[in-house]
Amino acid sequence: MVNVNMTNPKPLHNIKIVDFSRVFAGPYCSMLLADLGAEVIKVEVPVDGDPLRRQGPPFHHGIGLTFLAANRNKKSLTLDLKSKEGRDIAISLCSQADVVLENFRPDVMARLGLDYATLSGLNPGLIYACISGLGADGPDMLQGAFDLTIQAIGGYMSITGEQDGPPIKLGTSAFDMVTGMNCQAAILAALYQRTFTGQGQKIETSLLESEVAFLANAALEYLITGQQPKKMGSEHAQQVPYKAFKASDGWIVIGAAYQNLYEAFMSVLGRNDLVSDQRFRTLENRICNRKDLYMEIDKEVVQYKIADLMSELNKAKVPCSPVNNIEQVFSHRQVLHRNMHSSVSHEMYGLLPQVGPAVKYSAFDVGAGWQAPPLLGEQSAEILTEWLNMTEAEIDSLRSRQVI
Repeated sequence: MVNVNMTNPKPLHNIKIVDFSRVFAGPYCSMLLADLGAEVIKVEVPVDGDPLRRQGPPFHHGIGLTFLAANRNKKSLTLDLKSKEGRDIAISLCSQADVVLENFRPDVMARLGLDYATLSGLNPGLIYACISGLGADGPDMLQGAFDLTIQAIGGYMSITGEQDGPPIKLGTSAFDMVTGMNCQAAILAALYQRTFTGQGQKIETSLLESEVAFLANAALEYLITGQQPKKMGSEHAQQVPYKAFKASDGWIVIGAAYQNLYEAFMSVLGRNDLVSDQRFRTLENRICNRKDLYMEIDKEVVQYKIADLMSELNKAKVPCSPVNNIEQVFSHRQVLHRNMHSSVSHEMYGLLPQVGPAVKYSAFDVGAGWQAPPLLGEQSAEILTEWLNMTEAEIDSLRSRQVI
């Protein structure tokens, strides 16, 4: 573990963010920024709030689990943006913010009078970050999107799943999270650039652009060769042996494509004949003859228990792992050692498990002071008082008229 300086403030401790986003990609982005110390005001519609609050089952104290996974360390303000008073309050908040984040369809914020041109005119240093489904402009800019439809339109479902099987989505809303991470990195870059230009800027990203960029080597395979990448199951187009193998008591993945690893793997199996066999002597040969090689390896691996084979492979320094379920992940000694199982507490729903931070820093403790996801409108009065100097009577009036 890194040696952490516990006295330093988090790097974004003086950054104010007004977050109009909802569902997953935007909230995931703002949560990552909140983890780094930013004050994030989550603007939600009165009564219903972010739709993820009601998405389930399962629920925890009536709140959808996906909401709880993407909204820690934030403050919730309910605000009716369809009312003039609500929009005026939003504009006042944005005029004081360092960052505004939104993930509506590209025409919504302009109709509300909360577009970049309007807000940057009041606040030239504003970083204005937009997340959309398919992009901020273009022929399909107004088309709705979810992670599922993006995985289809952006090609990932064509390369995910077994070779002759139906289209398969990834096990989580992966591109919501990838987009959130891309947007977080862009906001950090814009904040850094502002330190020497003094000027804010507009940032645009989308689920589609994030997914297409994430195609990476699969994209280049097509763009350079003209060949369509194919579904490979757990296999790899350019590495053999490299896949999930069935053992006598479950499944084990083994990555042993590079020559030294391949030779070590064959030695563990007692099949050095597969090293000298001309069909498998080089990686290129193994790729061309993968079916024949896997036929030989499969019948050897299935005779082992996972623990026994892993013991021998680890001694030989061949990368391998059992295929863990989620319970096994969070009891894994390395996951526990790296503090990937955290928790926060809340007076209503008690101790709430959280996934720990993916990155650790020596200059500050990123997990220090984490707060539970807020109840709907939990900090409305606090925000209006601290940001806009409103009185209790003014806040009560707004509440009675359902502006907040």
